[in-house]
Amino acid sequence: MVASVSQRFELCPFDGGSASPALQLGGEIHREGRHLLLRLRLAGAIESVHLPAPVAAPARRDGLWATTCFECFWAVEGARPYWELNLSPAGHWNLYRLDDYRDGLRPETGYDLPPHRVVRDVGELTLQLDLPLPEGLAAEAPLQVGITSVIEERSGRLSYWALAHPGPMPDFHHREAFLLRL
Repeated sequence: MVASVSQRFELCPFDGGSASPALQLGGEIHREGRHLLLRLRLAGAIESVHLPAPVAAPARRDGLWATTCFECFWAVEGARPYWELNLSPAGHWNLYRLDDYRDGLRPETGYDLPPHRVVRDVGELTLQLDLPLPEGLAAEAPLQVGITSVIEERSGRLSYWALAHPGPMPDFHHREAFLLRL
C-alpha cells in the first residue's frame, strides 16, 4: 500500500508586491498513489481579476496562460521529463508532457474529460482537481511539484504567482520552483 502525502502551499507574486496585495492564492495538494488531488483557492479582492465565464462544454485548449490560469507542474525527482497542467476558471484545461526544460512540449495522451471543478463564491474562487497521474508514472515515484498561476486583472495587467521565483524573470518551468515533495 502506498502512503498518502499532503502539502499546504501559498503562492507569491513575481513582482515583489506590485500585484494586487488584496489577493491571496494558496491551497493544498494531496497524493494518493497514482492520484493527485489539488485544491487551489483564490481569495480576497477577486472582483479585480478577469475570470473567464464558465463554459457549458469545457475542452482541452492551448494558450490558457494568456489570461487567468492555474497551473501545476510535476516531475520525478532526478529525471528530466516533466508535466504541465493548465486549468482555466472557465473549465478549459490541458495537460502537456515535456522531455526536458521547455523542450518537447506535447499533449499528454489518455485524457479527454475536464479534470477540474470550479466553485465561485463571493470573494473566493476554488478549483478542485482529482487527476490520475499519467500512465507509466509509478505510484511510488517521488515527485517534485510546482504550483503557479497567471492572474489577469480587469485592467489587462498580468501577474505571475508561484511557490518561488528563482530567476530574474517569471519562469514556471524552472525546476528550482518545484518546491513541494510528494
